[in-house]
Amino acid sequence: MHDFVLIHAALADENRLRLLHLLRSGERCVCQLQGVLHTNQPKISRHLAYLRKAGLVEARQDGKWAHYRLKKLPAHLAGIRDQTLEKLAAQPQIVDDLRRLQQINCNPARYKVPSPLRVAPSATPKKAAKPTPVKARMP
Repeated sequence: MHDFVLIHAALADENRLRLLHLLRSGERCVCQLQGVLHTNQPKISRHLAYLRKAGLVEARQDGKWAHYRLKKLPAHLAGIRDQTLEKLAAQPQIVDDLRRLQQINCNPARYKVPSPLRVAPSATPKKAAKPTPVKARMP
């Protein structure tokens, strides 16, 4: 009974449903999930921790990067998760999330570390830092 309670509690949050739906197509880096949901890393991590506690997702570390994927579940629990996510597939927010996911690259090269996903760094040049204005001193 405890499993059912945890799973239903995990599925009772819009952000967790969005995260689970994004993970349906495979493993994702937290930075990708942040980009799609337009929120900060602590909030994403808190929701992912809740999903882990409920047994719905599992994670692996690759250096500083955490990657999440759907966990293989017993058939009766997988059915609950999969039917719920299937019913959401046509929702405008979910469709928009999947579109945005296609535009986001995990690009740790900007931090001068190798990519955990083996994705080539983006070809967009870095923006130059704005010069800091210097205040004139009064005599």
